[in-house]
Amino acid sequence: MNSTRQQKIASLLQKELANIFLQDSTNVYGCMITVTNATITSDLSIARAYLSIYLAPNNDKDAVIGAIRANTKDIRFRLGQKIKNQLRVVPQLEFFIDDTLDYMENIDRLLKQ
Repeated sequence: MNSTRQQKIASLLQKELANIFLQDSTNVYGCMITVTNATITSDLSIARAYLSIYLAPNNDKDAVIGAIRANTKDIRFRLGQKIKNQLRVVPQLEFFIDDTLDYMENIDRLLKQ
């Protein structure tokens, strides 16, 4: 159960990470990236961001998430620049692929068969 503060901070992180990925997505990663959800631990030390990655057909989601994870330090620094007035400490970031859309498409496809 998340507290109101956790929900507000998670919402702030989701919004700011979305802005960062909006600026970087096509230039750095070569695809469109959206932040579908963000959660934060109760001690506000670790934030988990769930990303939906829209690729060109020849790209690989695992390669993109690997590049994002390799670039986590820079993303965290840029996030810190944006939220420095709201949070004292910028949480550690963890990125995961949000595959709910793929799951829904698969269920849709199976139901149509």
